[in-house]
Amino acid sequence: MSQSVLFVINKFSGSGFKPELEGRIIDKCRQAGIETRIEFTQKRGHATALARWAVDQKMDYVFAVGGDGTVNEVAQGLVHTPVALGILPKGSGNGLARHLQIPMGIQSLNLVDNHRVEWIDTVYVNKRMSVNVSGFGFDAHIASLFADRARRGLVGYTRLVVKEFSSFPSFDVQVDTEEASFRTRCFIVAIANASQFGNNARVAPLASVKDQLIDISFIQKITLLRAPAFAQKMFTGNLDKSPFVKMNKSKSVNFELAEPLPFHVDGEPLPPIRHINCTINSRSLKILLPGDNREAEKNIYHI
Repeated sequence: MSQSVLFVINKFSGSGFKPELEGRIIDKCRQAGIETRIEFTQKRGHATALARWAVDQKMDYVFAVGGDGTVNEVAQGLVHTPVALGILPKGSGNGLARHLQIPMGIQSLNLVDNHRVEWIDTVYVNKRMSVNVSGFGFDAHIASLFADRARRGLVGYTRLVVKEFSSFPSFDVQVDTEEASFRTRCFIVAIANASQFGNNARVAPLASVKDQLIDISFIQKITLLRAPAFAQKMFTGNLDKSPFVKMNKSKSVNFELAEPLPFHVDGEPLPPIRHINCTINSRSLKILLPGDNREAEKNIYHI
């Protein structure tokens, strides 16, 4: 019996859509003997509806062609089903794909016929599903501003960070996990299933999508003079060694804020909020991973 796959394409992710991609997808699937369907998202939430349709049709895989927002929407339609998620990264950051060591761009099409299937965790953040990194504070403030930019990418994101850094204040937060309760002062709180925002900025370098735990990074505000050294730790996966960062792991966590703060789920900005509840959703999503990446299999933090 032949397999079937749906490709859900967000034309507006990253640097935009190139028409030849559609032909490359069709050719690859024809060579692999796989029945193929391609759909383009029309509005927010459409990718989830398309993924649910694929589940109803008993298709084998659904590929999210876009960035972390597209991946999140498709995953919402596939969670707790036998249909596996594939990722063809075409976004600005591609955080989950990079964490899973999925090749960037068209090279990830090799997953069609050269993959292994794994069950991974997801996280519910105020009843919204997260597959990568969510959080509140400065990063959510930047996500809200960045969402309105016509031109995206790492350079534009960095410029926005530099522009907004000085004016955004630190905040106090009450934290309650299964293991402890404490109050702390932060600039960013990252709620992580995987390790990075995107572009290899690893905000939770010890995170694993298979450990059935939420990684929480509490990041203090630093001076601009310390920023280069801090960034070097983040981009080399050593942020856990910074004296300005504390990290916890837990199956659940509650946050209480004195005032509403900017908030995001997998990079999607949401209205400011004061209360955030997070719980792990263990082994809830099937995903396609590179079938020949034995090094990733050996290292739990890459999976």
